[in-house]
Amino acid sequence: MKKIKEMIVVEGKNDTSKLKTFFDCDTIETGGDHVSKEVLDRIEAAANRRGIIVFTDPDTAGEHIRRLIKERIPEAKHAFIAKSKAKTDKKVGVEHAGKEDLEKALKSCVTFMEGNFTLSREDFLDLGLTGDALLRQKVTEAFHLGKCNAKTAFKRLNEAEITREQIEEVLE
Repeated sequence: MKKIKEMIVVEGKNDTSKLKTFFDCDTIETGGDHVSKEVLDRIEAAANRRGIIVFTDPDTAGEHIRRLIKERIPEAKHAFIAKSKAKTDKKVGVEHAGKEDLEKALKSCVTFMEGNFTLSREDFLDLGLTGDALLRQKVTEAFHLGKCNAKTAFKRLNEAEITREQIEEVLE
């Protein structure tokens, strides 16, 4: 069983249970998208001690939690899983993903850096990433950035310091 050094921030006990099935890890559960100050304090303390990996569900609530944590702890690592890899007929979430998909997501963590522009707006437009959601999804999945609208994709690609050349390789 693989040991994960960082604390993994998840939404609930089912996510914790699923991860502990496959990994030797510790988690902090947010208890949903209304994250309390106490939970944010615990997450910040864990980030200072061991580092954290934010691994929330690929849905609106998960993105909300991710943004809250990123505001407070910009250096946090983020793991993303595609919605198609983490769903049942009625639900979507980390707890529904298989071992290989969870492992791949955790191995492909990214840390977002503010203010570094490796990709210009013009490059983003030239690559066709504004109007083509499927093309954008192909790129964001290749770099493990989660599903994004155009504005978020542009921001995350820059924060992850992805260059035009790296995107062109994915699109070839």
